[in-house]
Amino acid sequence: MSCEEIIEVEDISQAQIDILAPTNDAVLNTTQLRFSWQDLEFSEYYRLQVATPNFLEAIQIVEDTLISTTEFNKILQVGDYQWRIKAINSAYQTQYQTQSFSIEE
Repeated sequence: MSCEEIIEVEDISQAQIDILAPTNDAVLNTTQLRFSWQDLEFSEYYRLQVATPNFLEAIQIVEDTLISTTEFNKILQVGDYQWRIKAINSAYQTQYQTQSFSIEE
């Protein structure tokens, strides 16, 4: 491969991630959560963020991580949360997909 060749990276910016769990407005009775989503073709990794009670009025960002798998485990306290996920490759990223959920005793 010469320096003149351009390496083409797939544009994923218009793609959407299919969220599996927790789904929007879910009410859960466990503090041990597994966040999961469908793999997005041509993505290299994912940025996962969790905020309480939501991202607009965040009291705390309880998680902000880059991962290469399609699931992530986290222990959270009772309360209201939002989580969001986006896919990233070397040239592009998707928009965040955001879901709300609550944990009750």
